[in-house]
Amino acid sequence: MKELKFFVNYVDINFYSIMIMINYFALTVTEMGIGKIELAVIGAVILIFPILFVYASKNLDAKGVFEWMMEKPNDWIGKK
Repeated sequence: MKELKFFVNYVDINFYSIMIMINYFALTVTEMGIGKIELAVIGAVILIFPILFVYASKNLDAKGVFEWMMEKPNDWIGKK
């Protein structure tokens, strides 16, 4: 087994030295205070946000806004 060195030669970083850094400096999910509910919410947002973003961006271009404005042109506040 390799000898554990305190100083890491950054030119010679390999998988073993990365695992040492993870073991000494990484926090687990529970140490950060993230529970099952928070993980579920984060996962849902990661899945839902891109879908809703693409769906909404279709209507946010100039043509989409113009069509939305012209659907009922007489319903504007100043026209009643």
